[in-house]
Amino acid sequence: MKLFAISDIHLGYEINRQALATLPIYGDDWLILAGDVGETADHLRQALSLLTRRFARVIWVPGNHDLWTIPSAKKEEDALRGVAKYQHLVSICHEFGVLTPEDPYVIWPGEGQPALLAPLFVLYDYSFRPPEISLERAVAWAEEKNTVCMDEYVLHPDPYSSRIEWCRARYQYTLQRLEEVASEETPFILINHFPLRESLVQLKYIPRFSLWCGTHLTDFWHQRFPVSTVIYGHLHIRGTTFQDGVRFEEVSLGYPRQWSQERPLRSYLREILPGSGPDVTNITGYASL
Repeated sequence: MKLFAISDIHLGYEINRQALATLPIYGDDWLILAGDVGETADHLRQALSLLTRRFARVIWVPGNHDLWTIPSAKKEEDALRGVAKYQHLVSICHEFGVLTPEDPYVIWPGEGQPALLAPLFVLYDYSFRPPEISLERAVAWAEEKNTVCMDEYVLHPDPYSSRIEWCRARYQYTLQRLEEVASEETPFILINHFPLRESLVQLKYIPRFSLWCGTHLTDFWHQRFPVSTVIYGHLHIRGTTFQDGVRFEEVSLGYPRQWSQERPLRSYLREILPGSGPDVTNITGYASL
């Protein structure tokens, strides 16, 4: 029995949908789906319908693409905004028996060390920026290098006044939950779409995209809590790093140009437990993340 992880499968692309359908049955194994399944509710349904038949349990956290409200949406459910959109996605997950950031954390029952699997939903607040750049000037600073995340147009924070306010509300909610269950006996595996530390955000070609990648509020969660591993995506730069003795796994698949169709999709699943060693296969990140 193993625990695997993948993120950023982007089912808006036909070739990604075809690749997902090639996954074999994994029996008793579990899968972490760490955000950016697609842009519509049907993308999520398609993924969960397939994955829940191939894995014994699936754990999901939302990515920014999942939360988008596309202006041309033809279905009422895809016109939902902000918290209402997120809650609708959670309800879809529950229809398939999939665990979400709104569910109790679960103990990993399989091979490897015991771990408390904690799916999270913490956004970003534009704090991943140089100290000399003010919050008020942050987006304009990114625009100077032709870098603007689509979230600025299609990820709405309703009913919050801003994505910053929504991020801080999710931070407080998540912090309280983690504090309630933290113990020295069982380490956490934290799962969030966005990186939990700025030091993980190494974007060679689009460095100013860091604004949309996380919050300093979570920079030290891997030390504040008994954490063994942190799972994240969003960057489209697959790889394993170790910081302060904690394993950080970026597990994205990415857009079709960012992964090899000559390799089967199953080869992009990252084994988290019992663990098969670090994956250092890196690819380039893009401003359309």
